[in-house]
Amino acid sequence: MNNIIEITDFLDPRLDVYARLTEAQLLNREFPEKGMFIAESPKVIERALDAGYEAVSCLMEKKHIEGEGKHILDRIKGIPVFCAEFDVLTQLTGFKLTRGMLCAMKRKPLPTVKEICENKSRIVILDQVMNPTNVGAIIRSAAALGMDAVLLTKGSSDPLYRRAARVSMGTVFQIEWTFLSDDGIDEVKSLGFKTVAMALKDNTLSISDERLTNEEKLAVIMGTEGDGLSDNTIADCDFTVKIPMYHGVDSLNVAAASAVAFYQLGNKNQQ
Repeated sequence: MNNIIEITDFLDPRLDVYARLTEAQLLNREFPEKGMFIAESPKVIERALDAGYEAVSCLMEKKHIEGEGKHILDRIKGIPVFCAEFDVLTQLTGFKLTRGMLCAMKRKPLPTVKEICENKSRIVILDQVMNPTNVGAIIRSAAALGMDAVLLTKGSSDPLYRRAARVSMGTVFQIEWTFLSDDGIDEVKSLGFKTVAMALKDNTLSISDERLTNEEKLAVIMGTEGDGLSDNTIADCDFTVKIPMYHGVDSLNVAAASAVAFYQLGNKNQQ
C-alpha cells in the first residue's frame, strides 16, 4: 500500500531532493553509495524501474494518483508519495512537472570501462559534452541507431541528470554507459578499438569509407558543443571523419551530428 502524503509543509526535509538539492548534491561524489537522481515522467520512471533502480519517494500531481501514475505506484509500494495540486507543485519546485510525476531513485555503482567494452563492437565516447540535453539526445540516438555503449569523459554531463534522462526518453537505462578515467581513451584503444574522431577538419575520411564499416571494433568520439575535439585528441585517433554539409552550413549540433554518425557507423546486426 502506498503512503500518500498531501503536501502542507514546503520546508519538509523529505522534499529537499525535489526542491532544494542541486544535481551535484544529489550525485554525492564524496559518498557515491548515497547518490540519488530524479526520474521525470511515468515512461522514464518505468524504464528506470525495469533497469533495477530503487525508488526512494515520489512527488506527483494529485490527479495522477489514479491516472497516469497509477501503474507506477503499483510497482513501488511502501515509499512516501508526496502529492498536491498543479499550482502548489509549481510553487514548490519552481518549474512545471513533465507528465505530472517525479521519482527520487538510488544510483547504482557504475561498471568499469573494461566491463562496458566486453563483447562490444561499436561504442561512443563523449568528450567534454557538458549540456545535459545534448547528452540525453546523443544517448537516445546511440541506443536507437546500433551503438552498443556510451563512455563519457569526466567533464561531460551525467546521463542521470534529470534533463538528460528525460530528453533520452529513459534510454539512459537501456544502453550501458560509464565514465572514463583521465587516460580512458588509451584504455579503450588497449581493448582493441579503433578510434574515430568526428571533427570539422580537412583531409578526412568519408563517413561511408569501407575502412570504417569493416573495422571489427570502432569507438566514435564526439567533442564538446563549442570547440569540438582538441587537436591532441584528433591526432591520437586512428581516423578522422567529417560529415559532408551543403548550402554553406559549416557545422551541426553535436546531437544531430551523432545521429548521422551512428546511423552510418552503428552495428547493423543489432535488432
